[in-house]
This record gives sequence, structure tokens and C-alpha cells, in this order.
Amino acid sequence: MPAVTSPTEDAGRAHPARPGAVVAVLAFGGIVVSVMNTLVVPLISQLPTLLHATASDASWAITATLLAGAVATPVVGRLGDMFGKRRMLLLSVCVLVAGSIVCALSGSLAPMVVGRTLQGCGVGVIPLGISIMRDELPPDKIGSSVALMSSSLGVGGALGLPGAALLAQHADWHVLFWVSAALGAVVFALVLAFVPESRVRSGGRFDLVGGIGLSAGLVCLLLAISKGADWGWTSGRTDGLFSAAVLIFLVWGRWELRSKRPLVDLRTTARRQVLLTNLASVVVGFAMYAMSLVLPQLLQMPKATGYGLGQTMLVAGLCLAPGGLVMMVVSPLSAWITANWGPKFSLMLGSAVVAAGYGLSVVFMDAVWQLIVVATLIGGGIGLAYGAMPALIMSAVPQSETASANGLNSLMRSMGTSISAAVVGVVLAHMTTAFGTYSLPSRAGFRTAMIIGCGAAAAAVVLAGFLPNGRPVARVAAAPDGHTVAEPAPAG
Repeated sequence: MPAVTSPTEDAGRAHPARPGAVVAVLAFGGIVVSVMNTLVVPLISQLPTLLHATASDASWAITATLLAGAVATPVVGRLGDMFGKRRMLLLSVCVLVAGSIVCALSGSLAPMVVGRTLQGCGVGVIPLGISIMRDELPPDKIGSSVALMSSSLGVGGALGLPGAALLAQHADWHVLFWVSAALGAVVFALVLAFVPESRVRSGGRFDLVGGIGLSAGLVCLLLAISKGADWGWTSGRTDGLFSAAVLIFLVWGRWELRSKRPLVDLRTTARRQVLLTNLASVVVGFAMYAMSLVLPQLLQMPKATGYGLGQTMLVAGLCLAPGGLVMMVVSPLSAWITANWGPKFSLMLGSAVVAAGYGLSVVFMDAVWQLIVVATLIGGGIGLAYGAMPALIMSAVPQSETASANGLNSLMRSMGTSISAAVVGVVLAHMTTAFGTYSLPSRAGFRTAMIIGCGAAAAAVVLAGFLPNGRPVARVAAAPDGHTVAEPAPAG
């Protein structure tokens, strides 16, 4: 096993000769992973026909990616802390490329689900990239770089949707996955060329029992959330999975508290700053995903309904693209706000902007340009909030645990998106209006979903308000006594 280097010993090492290239490559990798998540969105209605399966079975092409990402993110983060973050990032990209190739060669449900599962394992690229930035970049580059990497999940989703829709409309659907594989290969080559391996390691053995327990608990929980609407929220299968998740997490928590080298340090996770940031991540993730569920449907709803805007999937994707661009633009602004007023203020401001965007959408949904304004406002708020979360997490954990801590934070965002999909799906499925022989989501249903998104963002403001006050940090080093020592970030 490689020699373990403590953060304090490593603090004086030379930084990469081209930090700008490191940031660009890692951010590009995060965007590619996010684009991968949106690939099948234009195909959702066609998947049953393309894969020769029922609509319920075809939905596994989406559910499998969600489950794999949830399981892989904390595990890969811990392995990155132990054996090298760049090494695990490259492995994650390889698995993503392999999954894309399997999907590109598939013509039925089983290989597609396998490929999408492998693609989901690539989600760990984002927390690993954030941790590499913290370890390798000079202090004056960390804030803006981490903010950009953190927001890449939203940026890629907003920019990838119109691109995927364009390809889906004008080419064979397999091309989507060949493009994904090619982009992944480019990321792999760029990481090899420009990203150094961090020498900050935690050492120890991998907590295999903890990994299996966390994976089992997450699969039970997320499977119940994502499939509950299909199976019935009060069905024996759904209730059984929820009950199993609770039991497994209780046993897993007891194991982790007793383990000398736990997969997740629950004592660190229970610190107020870490706990509240992760809870805020759940509701901000909920708010982000609600927008991507509601606005495209409203844009594509037939004009004859009286409230639909009758646009194509491509146009709907293009309407959301400005929100992704704004996320990228506000990333350095988020870092500047964090450096001057602290990450708590950035998180509260971003969440408040998201809440304002949803509030505006309740009465501002009758024209395409209005929804573009709404998407842009929500995107800007998401960029501010996402940019602040890694700063809050990394200022509260030892540097040798940044990958696993950021991985857990990314998992919390994914939990939010899963809950969002379930809640918004139930609202739009039950609040409908008759349109010929079909039932479509009603105007009241869309407004209710917007109000719920507004409420989620407002909850993030409240949670962030209970965070401890304090200035951000560029690095958190482990002192000889085992406590963390915060090094203030530069004010500029």
C-alpha cells in the first residue's frame, strides 16, 4: 500500500504547475458525469418500445443508475481517501465508459440496465474531484474551483438535456451512448495528462461490512422511494423495504460506531456543521430536481390544454440551458461571497434565491420566456448553494477524510433528487385533467409542485440558519493531537 502522508506533512508540497488545467479537467469530468445522467430523459416515453419491455420494467434503466450512484459514491470516496483519489477517479471513469459501451450495444432491457448501473458508478467523480482540488490547488484557487466542481452536477444536467434531445431526434438512440463513451475516454486521457495524484491518505483497511451494510440500506430505501408509486405506497413490498432500510441502518450505525476504521465516521457526521449541511443538501437537491421534472413537462404540454406551451423536447431543453450556464457563471461569485461572508451566508442566499424562483413560477408560467426566467433564477440559486456546501463540509472534517465526507454529501443530494422524483411524480399523477382520452397533469398540479419546491428551498434556508457562524477555510489540517486546525481562506 502507498505510504500514508498526513495533511500537516504534506502542507508544504509544491502545487501543480498548471492549476487552471487541473480545474478545467476535473470540472469537465463532473459535467460529463452529469450529462450521462440526463441521456435517457429524451427517451423516457420511447423506452418500453425500444427495449421491448413494459413501462414499469423500462423504468429500471433510470432506477438502476440512481441505486448504483448512491451505493458507489460513499464507497469510492472512502477508497479514494485510502488508496488515492486520482486512482479511484480514473477507475470510476473507466466503469462509466464500460457502461456506456454496454448501453450502446444493447437492444433489450437486461443489458441496458447493466450498462446504466455501470454508468451510475461514475457519479463518484464529482466528490473525488472536489477532494483532489482541496489537496492539490494553492489556497487562492480552492474556493472558486471547488464551487465550480460542486455546481457541475447541475450544469451538466441543464446543458446535456438539449444535446441529448437533439441527438435523439436526428440520430439512432444508440449514438447517445457512443457519445457518452467518447466523452468519458476524453476525460480519462485528460486526467492522466493533467491531474496529479494526491499524497494525502488516511490508510487503514476498507470497512467491508460497513460497505455492505450501507449499500443494502440505501438500496432498500431508494428502491422503496423510486418504485413506491408503481407498487403502491402502502403495499407490502414498499412497506417491507422501508422497514428493512430502518433495521439495516440501525445495525449498520452500531457497527460503524464500534469500528476502528469506519466507512463513514458517524461522530464526525454528527457534528452540527456537517449534519446540517447534509440535511440542507437533501432539500436543495429536492428543489433542483423538481425544476427539471416540472418545467419540461409544462413546456411540452399541448397548447390546447390552455396552460401548456406546446414545445418540442429540444426546445424545452434549450429553455433550461440558461439555468445551467448561470450555475457556471455564479460559481466564482459563490466563492467570493463565501470568502467574504462565509459559506453559511452563501448557502442561505442561494436557497433563498431558489425559493424566490419557485415562488415566481407559481404566477409566472404562461409563456416560454417566463419559464426561462424562472429556470435561470433557480439555476443561479442552485449554483450559489452547491458552491457553498463543500466549503462547509471540508472546514469541519480532517483533510484525510475529504473524499468520503464529500461523497456522503453528494449522496445526500442524490437522496433529495430521489425523494423529489417520488413526491413530484405523485402530485402530477394525482392532480390531473381530462384531455381527450388521456389524463394530463393539471395547472393546479404544476403549481402545487412549484409550491413544494419553494417549500423545500425555504427549509434549506432555515436549516442553514442553524449552522455555526464563521469564516470559510481553504484547508483543514490534522493537528498532532488529532483535532482539526482551520486555515482561513484568502479574502479575495
